[in-house]
Amino acid sequence: MGSPQMHTARTAPRPGGRVLADALVSHGIDHVFAVPGESYLDVLDGLYAVRERLTLITCRFEAGAVDMAEAFGKLTGRPAAAMVTRGPGACHGAIGVHIAMQDSTPLLLFVGQIPFEETDRDSFQEIDYRRMFGPVAKWVTQIDHARRIPEIVAHAVDVATTGRPGPVVIALSEEMQKQEVEVADLGPIEISPPNPDPATLVRLQELLAQARRPLAVLGGSCWSEAGRAAIRSFLVGHDLPVAVGFRRQALYDGTLPNFVGDLGVGADPALVARARQADLVLAIGSRLGEAVTQGYTLFDMAGGTPIVQVHPDPVEIGRVFRTRLGIVSDLNVFAVAAAKLAPGKPAWSEWTRDLRGLREAANAVTEYAGPLNLSQVLHELQAMLPKDAVLTCDAGNFATWPARFMNFSEGQRFIGPTNGAMGYGVPAVIAAKIAFPERMAIGFVGDGGFMMTGQEIATAFHHGVAPIILVFNNQMYGTIRMYQERTYPERVSGTALTNPDFARLIEAFGGHGEVVVKTEEFSPAFRRAVDSGKPALIELRVDPEQITSRATIAQLRAGR
Repeated sequence: MGSPQMHTARTAPRPGGRVLADALVSHGIDHVFAVPGESYLDVLDGLYAVRERLTLITCRFEAGAVDMAEAFGKLTGRPAAAMVTRGPGACHGAIGVHIAMQDSTPLLLFVGQIPFEETDRDSFQEIDYRRMFGPVAKWVTQIDHARRIPEIVAHAVDVATTGRPGPVVIALSEEMQKQEVEVADLGPIEISPPNPDPATLVRLQELLAQARRPLAVLGGSCWSEAGRAAIRSFLVGHDLPVAVGFRRQALYDGTLPNFVGDLGVGADPALVARARQADLVLAIGSRLGEAVTQGYTLFDMAGGTPIVQVHPDPVEIGRVFRTRLGIVSDLNVFAVAAAKLAPGKPAWSEWTRDLRGLREAANAVTEYAGPLNLSQVLHELQAMLPKDAVLTCDAGNFATWPARFMNFSEGQRFIGPTNGAMGYGVPAVIAAKIAFPERMAIGFVGDGGFMMTGQEIATAFHHGVAPIILVFNNQMYGTIRMYQERTYPERVSGTALTNPDFARLIEAFGGHGEVVVKTEEFSPAFRRAVDSGKPALIELRVDPEQITSRATIAQLRAGR
């Protein structure tokens, strides 16, 4: 959050809206994603006063605005702010708070509120935000007195960024924003992150010495460049097979010989089977949640499989699966400490090569019926990506294709919602391009997810950024159709979709649109999209019958 600075001198009188804007600047928050509302007009005026130091991104829907702020935090490791109006605006934005909580992303959400003197009268758009957001945020509060703005914002930033990062929701009573107060700004402070107990590192070495089939599962958030380099050094030095958690593909260089794939929705069944055979699991940053552990079935909850779990929040250690060793530590600090451990001669090199062989087999181009082979398309896309490309992904069956057929290298980033929130991909790729305007930003989204927040492409045009969006169009809610065909074969109910011409849609905004129906059309279309310099969309018209990368609808109906 920048170097600590304390402001002790009292300032001239300022209205609460300006005090809030200054508080954000004091903590290094330089982006606010917002849909404006009359409930925080004075804050908007305050943001105008600091417009040279803080960028206000005007969005088209509150869900998109909060998703953008979450993606910005996920990619940069520092919080952005989102602002929404009271009542309906807060309800629309709630999904982004849920994403940030489950994904452990630092985020500040400010919600305009009714005048506090009208509380409990069922006033226009009144909601008790402590009750509404309590289950899905790290902390929820309300500011009713302007003099407390610096204090509460400072604490909110501390809560959002320390321990297990997450979202903080702050309601702003209407009249508080107008109050004239003399109050000092507060800057960030240094908070020492939790360090691993040296004794636990010795114990970790002992457990490794006993292992023959270890598996590292990498997850978590807010990894720094130094932390990534250190954990890579530890994992490569010990020749440990590395799987990444659900939608955490870019936490580890997929081109390295010890990368073995991802555990999550659509994971390679062969990898899942080998994971069940592991005699030591190193869960580094992973909460070992439902998706990663295949519905909490992958390991023995009683601790039959030795698990070493590293996490900054002790509450998460052993929460479901009883661990052999829990290490409470900031992930980057742990990585640096682990990198100093002498690797010795691993007894599992053949096991690592075996798991890597499974990854290479699953990742290879596969034959599919129909004119558009997504496995070939994604291999070609991977070859065309710059070394620092940023990719975002929506939720849906289509997302299993890039997870299977693409390997992301060290400089690249790939993010998606671990809570399975549809509508994330388009706002996220816009936020990626805003955060890193010089880098290529590509968003993967299904036809269902695009129609939830696709209007946010207007935000890209408004703020002069040019992401590239790939729409996987199979004219259905694919994930639900998959489960439907498994449980109620041939009884299609509610999952078919009618779509617009997606390419023409972005052209209506002034962007570049392409439609790809054959494999050989993709690479030229992608190059034209890049060369256009405009926000671009490529619609991939995929075979509806090929419901996943491993199964057709006919196979599901036949129980296969």
